[in-house]
Amino acid sequence: MKQLNVGQLENIDSTAEIKVVAFLMDRVKRHVMEQLPWAKYQYLPVVEFAIAYNTDAVFLKYYVTEKNIRALNNSINGAVWEDSCVEFFISFDEEKAYYNFEFNCIGTALVGYGTSKHDRELLAGSLISRVKYQAVIDNDLQNDMHWELTLSIPKELFCYNAITTLQGKYCRVNFYKCGDNLPTPHFVTWSGIHSEEPNFHLPEFFGSLRFI
Repeated sequence: MKQLNVGQLENIDSTAEIKVVAFLMDRVKRHVMEQLPWAKYQYLPVVEFAIAYNTDAVFLKYYVTEKNIRALNNSINGAVWEDSCVEFFISFDEEKAYYNFEFNCIGTALVGYGTSKHDRELLAGSLISRVKYQAVIDNDLQNDMHWELTLSIPKELFCYNAITTLQGKYCRVNFYKCGDNLPTPHFVTWSGIHSEEPNFHLPEFFGSLRFI
C-alpha cells in the first residue's frame, strides 16, 4: 500500500493569498503519479503533486505536462473530468465514505461525498467556492502544454466530519489525472487500481496518509 506522511506549512493558513501558497508549495516534496491501470489507455502525461497542511486547510499543488489541454467546463460541479483534470479522493478514520475533489486545469471544481461512484452527494457551490486556486498554463520547449494548479482547501469542506484539527489524522487517499474528452484520453493514478474499466471510485485501492 502506498503511504504518505504530510507535514505542515509553517505560519500560514486558509486566509493566505494563493500566490503565497503556490510559492511555498514549490518547496514541498513532490510525488509522481505514474500508474496506468487500464491497458486500453496507456498515454502517460508527466504528473507530480505536492501536499501539505496547516491548522485549517489542506494545500495541494499539481504539476502537469501533456500533449493537449482542454478547459471547457467553467461551472462548479460541472463535468470537469472531461477536461484536463486532476483529482484528490480522501476518507477519514477508516470510514467507508470519502470526498472526491476534482479540478480542471483552470480551477473549476467538482466536490462530492459518498460511499461509491453511484452514491455521491455534491457539496453546495457556496461551500466549494471557498477553495482558493491559482492556475498557470504555458507551453514548454517541446510545444507540450505545461500547467500548474495550486489549491487551498479549507477544512470546512470536510463538512461530513467533525474535524477540529488535521494534525494526527489518519486518512485513506488517492490522486488522479484524467482527460476523458481529450484527443488522447487517459486515466493515471498514484495508488494502483485493479478493475476492468476505468473507475477512480474504488476506495479499497486507496493508499494511506497521515497528517503529522
